[in-house]
Amino acid sequence: MSYAKVLKFGGSSLATPERIKNSIEIVKQAHDSTQQMAVVVSAFGGVTDALILIARLASLGKNEYQKHFYELKSRHVAACKELILQKKAPYVLEELEKMFHELSSVIDGIFLVGECSEKTLDLVMSFGERFSAFIISEAAIPFIQDAVFLDARNIIKTDRHFGHAQVDFEKTNKNIQKWFQENPKMPVVTGFIASSNENETTTLGRGGSDYTASIIGAALGVYIIEIWTDVDGVMTADPRKEEYAFVIPEMSYREAMEMSHFGAKIIHPPTIAPAFEKKIPLLIKNSFHPSAEGTLISFTSSNNEALICGISSIDSLALLSLQGSGMVGVCGIAKRLFGALSEKEINVILISQGSSEHSICFAILPEFVENAKKAIQKEFALEMQAHLIDDVVIENDLSVIAVVGENMRKTTGISGKLFAALGNNGINVVAIAQGSSELNISFVVKKQDEVKAINVIHEAFFLSPKKTVHVFLAGTGLIGKALLQQIERFSEKIQNEQQLNIKIVGIANSLQMAFHPQGMNLKDWESSLKENHEHMNVRHFVDRMIGCNLPNSIFADCTSSEEITLQYGDILKANISIVTPNKKANSGSYDDYKKLRNTAQKKGVKFLYGANVGAGLPIISTIHEMLRSGDKIVKIEAILSGTLSFLFNSFTEGVVFSELLSKAQANGFTEPDPRDDLNGMDVARKLLILARESGYPLEMKDITVQKILPEKCFEAHSVPEFYENLKKFDEELNKKRIDAERDGKVLRYIATFEKNIGTVSLQAVRKEHPFYNLSGTDNIVAITSEFYKENPLVIKGQGAGAEVTSGKVFADIISLGQKI
Repeated sequence: MSYAKVLKFGGSSLATPERIKNSIEIVKQAHDSTQQMAVVVSAFGGVTDALILIARLASLGKNEYQKHFYELKSRHVAACKELILQKKAPYVLEELEKMFHELSSVIDGIFLVGECSEKTLDLVMSFGERFSAFIISEAAIPFIQDAVFLDARNIIKTDRHFGHAQVDFEKTNKNIQKWFQENPKMPVVTGFIASSNENETTTLGRGGSDYTASIIGAALGVYIIEIWTDVDGVMTADPRKEEYAFVIPEMSYREAMEMSHFGAKIIHPPTIAPAFEKKIPLLIKNSFHPSAEGTLISFTSSNNEALICGISSIDSLALLSLQGSGMVGVCGIAKRLFGALSEKEINVILISQGSSEHSICFAILPEFVENAKKAIQKEFALEMQAHLIDDVVIENDLSVIAVVGENMRKTTGISGKLFAALGNNGINVVAIAQGSSELNISFVVKKQDEVKAINVIHEAFFLSPKKTVHVFLAGTGLIGKALLQQIERFSEKIQNEQQLNIKIVGIANSLQMAFHPQGMNLKDWESSLKENHEHMNVRHFVDRMIGCNLPNSIFADCTSSEEITLQYGDILKANISIVTPNKKANSGSYDDYKKLRNTAQKKGVKFLYGANVGAGLPIISTIHEMLRSGDKIVKIEAILSGTLSFLFNSFTEGVVFSELLSKAQANGFTEPDPRDDLNGMDVARKLLILARESGYPLEMKDITVQKILPEKCFEAHSVPEFYENLKKFDEELNKKRIDAERDGKVLRYIATFEKNIGTVSLQAVRKEHPFYNLSGTDNIVAITSEFYKENPLVIKGQGAGAEVTSGKVFADIISLGQKI
């Protein structure tokens, strides 16, 4: 009889009676469509671990093993009572009792001798599958009459390598074919277990039940092997580490083997080998979601458009390095090294060697480090004594990540794209390995960077439907609030149109700070911040932000705090881009100004500050474009304060200046302290920034500032006191306005830069001057350059207000999100 398929069910699909019933229903539906099939089952979920625990406790002489034994027995008896028909229950319970009596004798023996060999442990573990397959076969009979229990020890033969036995395929294939020819039944087969030629119980190691299904399927020449588990298929990445991971519809055997070697837990390398040899497809299905298409693993992948197939990782390993001049050009070093490790049964996960042959590094699991070190020291003792080879260097707390895909060998630039994405997010690669087949690029990173690296790679290629940008916001004043409102209001549109998901993951004001790595609810951010009792500390905020280690991170500084700008260097060094309207960083010393740009360039991140001058006006970006085109700026004239523009545009007959300033503050056109606008320093900072952006190494001392008001007016101890002082000068300011009007002029507070000199002063300008006709909070900049000599380039528009300023910050965040 030719069998059509093999179905295998893992422990998660058999963890409870209800799940077992679901699995039997899946088997019944398959059986109804084809009479030729076999079923392989694992132990009930958690049973193998329970058996190992019982054996370990017994070997240690701890009577506690009896408690766990009876809990295990009770669980299986309860399952029988729920799954087996009443008339059949006595027989099934009697047979189950016999198996538990046999197990009890083995465990008691372990307890008496105080030892559990690998051979004995294999026997103990075998009972999990034997219990499971027997109970399920009996429970299936009312639905599938030809269901029958089959102990795989009767058909699968192995060597005596207990714990991970090697299959004797010649004998095994003959046994399988003979049994299925003589028994036209649907067997429910024990996975994981087998027997030696001496009929000793052996096990097939990790993924053993999958392996059993593959062995049987290959021997029978079935057309498909279905692996039923608890996920919808093989994922592009571990969904616990990558939010946007999704099922890979189809992949090749080679891709599946590479991913499984590096940690993907859906399928195990030995499982694929027999199926691969016979070109039998494997279908990974979800017993909790049978309608899902699953993942088909076959000889070739049809996913032709994908640059990579998936990402897998091992999240804890150590990297050992052997190096020294005595290795260069010496034959047999690698053979001796890996031979020494093989003798200690240490599995090497990754190997990297430089072309100079000066060093070899390799990755292993942490539990093997000490044995590996001793083995290497013993093997190369003479070379180490002669200082020809250095002692073993060990790096702990590392992870290995593998990027897998058949199409990588057909596409140029994969490695460049991969490592550029990692570098842009500050992820240092410790070691790299790639085979000549180009099917797999593997690299080692710090364990703390593993999840971030997976997220970055998933986004960098085709895998993520949306790019996620993680924003840390400092400042919840007028600009910060407006920014949060804009992000919340346009979030859905940006996700749909630009595939960009902006998450506020950290937020702070002058009193408190809060962190939500999964993203803050922007409809209720104020309550969330108030409920968080973490006191705001600038250095702590920065440390926490860096410690979050999130990909595509942006720091949005919507404060006017100099203390925060002093942290910009560390933020950029941590590969976090900065977006800010805060002028303090760019108007400090020229050395600090250059250092920030050099740091950003070196780390491959962005420092965007378009809102420093002109709020949302494209002033700084225009200067950058002019310089990139080869132009040279020779003069700048500007009204750079939206506050002062509003004041002097509105300062007409009958208007009291102090009252006008109060109105401007109420509308959000001024700094929290209006003196920061009226003392001219805000304008001076902006002029300094424009001069520097134009290529001139100006310092603040190079700018002469004429204040609008006498110094006495600024000596107040508080803002209310300042307003009282200001009232005393209302008449003097009104006289300046009247004198200007008599000459047909208007008052304007103008910043000028020319010939390395900057001035900021109150001037009266005539009608023909471009600064005469302004309204509201207009800013205006006239740039004279070698390309614009006769007619200066003029940029004019609203230059103040929380909405336009935050709008520029928001635009910069979106721009960064599209680039990083």
